[in-house]
Amino acid sequence: MTEAIDVHVHCSEYKDDLLRRYAAQNGLSYDLEELLSSMDDNSISHSLLLSPVLESGRPVPNAHILELCKRGGSRLSPVLTVDSSGGSVTEVLSMAVRERGVVKGFKILLGYSKMSATDPVLSHLYDFAEANGLPVMFHTGDTALQSGSLRLSHPLVIDEVASRRPHLKIVLCHMGNPWIETAAELLYKHPRVYADLSGLITGGGKYREKYMELLRKRLNEAVYFVGDASKFLFGSDYPVESQADALRMLSTLDVDSTDLERILRHNARELFGL
Repeated sequence: MTEAIDVHVHCSEYKDDLLRRYAAQNGLSYDLEELLSSMDDNSISHSLLLSPVLESGRPVPNAHILELCKRGGSRLSPVLTVDSSGGSVTEVLSMAVRERGVVKGFKILLGYSKMSATDPVLSHLYDFAEANGLPVMFHTGDTALQSGSLRLSHPLVIDEVASRRPHLKIVLCHMGNPWIETAAELLYKHPRVYADLSGLITGGGKYREKYMELLRKRLNEAVYFVGDASKFLFGSDYPVESQADALRMLSTLDVDSTDLERILRHNARELFGL
């Protein structure tokens, strides 16, 4: 596997980090040292670090993410996460101004709060993102909490935002799984809507092998429907899945080498300015 860029990883030192349960299932220690070592082992030159969700459903503070990125040297770049209040938007935008050039985008945790993608409180964030060419990443699809709202995290909710704001760069996290076909339609319809392929290898139970076959089939169909791989981004969602497992899954897709390299790094480099 050639050099890759992982657009979706998590890390924190918070004990109530919801993702610690996934780390334990995957046999991961889930710390900065392990993440950087994993990047070395898997030829991942750069990763975007996003706030994980706490047991309360709130995100880890962005200041902690910035600190971890600084400790990670030039290997990690922060994506700032927006909570469900206007105060959070103001705080995030102030931080983005202070860290201009360092911050590579924004993340909105759809499904973990009552905030919708069309909530007026996000208008200033969208304005800033458009003006500065920064992508906005949306959690889409299944949620890690039973209390999460699938109505608010369904990828179709992004259609209205993309239609109203055709110049806004949008990333559907997790390819909207399980609504992969819907996410593919959004990529096909909107010139500036992309999707990352992170956090997909978590289902199946005792039918894991069958689930993986189904997943590969759906992802291949999504690429074929869109017409090429220019809208797809490699992501692992570490520690929800290991970077090694994410790369192995990607290597099994039935796409040509040019498209595989686009997914692995070229699309991310162009979209996030890496």
